[in-house]
Amino acid sequence: MKVDVETAIEIDRPRGDVARYAGDPANATRWYANIKTSAVLTPAPLTVGTRIAFTARFLGRQLAYTYEVEEYIPDERLVMRTADGPFAMETTYEWRDAGPHRTRMTLRNRGSPSGFVSVMAPAMEAAMRRANRKDLERLRSILETESIETRA
Repeated sequence: MKVDVETAIEIDRPRGDVARYAGDPANATRWYANIKTSAVLTPAPLTVGTRIAFTARFLGRQLAYTYEVEEYIPDERLVMRTADGPFAMETTYEWRDAGPHRTRMTLRNRGSPSGFVSVMAPAMEAAMRRANRKDLERLRSILETESIETRA
């Protein structure tokens, strides 16, 4: 069974600021509640082929996985797929203007859990939807209320 979860939020910050902050793996542990560590395994800058190792806690389990950037259009779209991990997953970030100095960010996770995890796909999808909503709300809070630097 497949999972496909798409969540969106509007953030009162310019698209470039939102994209640079959200797309920087070094910030993942700040706005994703379940991500505990992230480490870029390839030389900067972020580009197609960049590999990022994550550890996360999800549904009571510790997960370690590596994503590889499959598509990257700065300030518009970032697509990462598992290169190594417990199941195939793709994460997509999209950023669009939602007005002057306002951004609509969409976060989409889709994949095909296998083995024991496939039995849990419906529960996993519901948990991912809740987690994504909370993560995007945390991202909005950080970007709208905290003094942050975004790399140019």
